[in-house]
Formats: sequence, C-alpha cells, structure tokens
Amino acid sequence: MKNYMTTHRNNDLFDEAIDSFFRPFYVDSDSTFMKTDIKETDKDYVLDVEMPGLEKKNISLKYESGYVTISAKKEEREEEGKYLRRERATSYSRSYYMGDVDEKQIKAKYENGVLTVTVPKDRPEEVKHQINID
Repeated sequence: MKNYMTTHRNNDLFDEAIDSFFRPFYVDSDSTFMKTDIKETDKDYVLDVEMPGLEKKNISLKYESGYVTISAKKEEREEEGKYLRRERATSYSRSYYMGDVDEKQIKAKYENGVLTVTVPKDRPEEVKHQINID
C-alpha cells in the first residue's frame, strides 16, 4: 500500500479536515521507517533494516522467545521556533520471528543508515539422554 500523505492546499482548513477524515484508519505510522529486506542463505538469515538518521547508540537489538526485536529512538533536539508537525523525533520497535537459534551467534552491523543483522539457522544442539525404566 502506498504511504498516506496529506496535501495542504493554500492552508485551507476545510480541505485539511476532509483529508484527515478520509484518511484510512489502517495506515501504519511506522510504515515509512524500518523497512526490511530478509535474505536466506544456506547458513543464516540476513536482515537489512533501513534506519536512516540514527546513531548506533540509539539502536537496541535483543533476542527473546524466538523473536529478534529491534528498537530505536530518535532524540528530540531543542530548537527555536514552534513545530507545526513533528514526525522525526520518536521511537520505533519491530520484531521478527526467527525460531530457536543460538543467540550468541547473532551478529549486527550498522553502516550508512542500514542495520544488518545475521541470524544463524542452526538450532542449538539438544541434549539427549536415556531415561531408565524401573
């Protein structure tokens, strides 16, 4: 689906009210951020996540219950003037189900606004043991 963007014509309040009334209720406000390509290789999955304008220190990556979760926070800057619309200072989070993997082998690299996360396919070896019957 095309990202929704309102158009403002000559600052007409009526047009703006109509645009916002007919805005689809299912528009995902995060749809323009954290766009992701997921590639599968023989050994792993590679996620390329677009995260432009962020510093590495503001990105968090965790693995829990089979999900890799990426969180980010764009910090607000104190500037002179009054904002009419503010979309760039916010926080985002997105989860990807990867199943049971060796979380110690997950690697991540942030370069040129793209976070690359490599998740190995191999599951941890299950410990098998014989149960004696009495």
